[in-house]
Amino acid sequence: MTILENRPNTALLVVDVQKGVVEGAHQRDVAVANVAGLVERARREGVPVVWVQHSDEELVKGSDEWRIVPELTPEAAEPLVEKSYGDSFEDTTLESVLSGLGVGRLVVVGAQTDACIRSTLHGAFARGYDATLVSDAHTTGDNTAWGAPPPDQVITHTNLYWTYQTAPGRTAGTVETKDVVFDGTS
Repeated sequence: MTILENRPNTALLVVDVQKGVVEGAHQRDVAVANVAGLVERARREGVPVVWVQHSDEELVKGSDEWRIVPELTPEAAEPLVEKSYGDSFEDTTLESVLSGLGVGRLVVVGAQTDACIRSTLHGAFARGYDATLVSDAHTTGDNTAWGAPPPDQVITHTNLYWTYQTAPGRTAGTVETKDVVFDGTS
């Protein structure tokens, strides 16, 4: 259903599942295990897995905290997009990577729910992509000290509002890990 022409393929977009990003995150091990399961399933089904890795002043490129978590290992042939803004499309190679793969539909997983996941979902949708959020394969840290709701509420709210996103010619929504179908029907 994407409005992007000649882009029939789906990709699994793994956003910022890095040591320093998910350390101490809400149900970290469950979210990472769900991401790992989806990565393996995508690979088995020949679905592109595209990795996104954030760096900034607090998450320094090359540092241990910057590295992808040890439970996940990108394969050499899988694209890795480096970013420094919340939206994974902003000032990165992501659009050209996806275009080259003929991707018009994204299945999105990763961290942080209330930052890079939300920004990337909206960025994808505004650019014409169908965007499905895997409801139990994203997580966030506790930002209640700065006035945010507790992490479980942030995740629940994000799942709720993304379920009902609409726009002409595009689809959005959420799906649990067990119900992901990469052919575009989930």
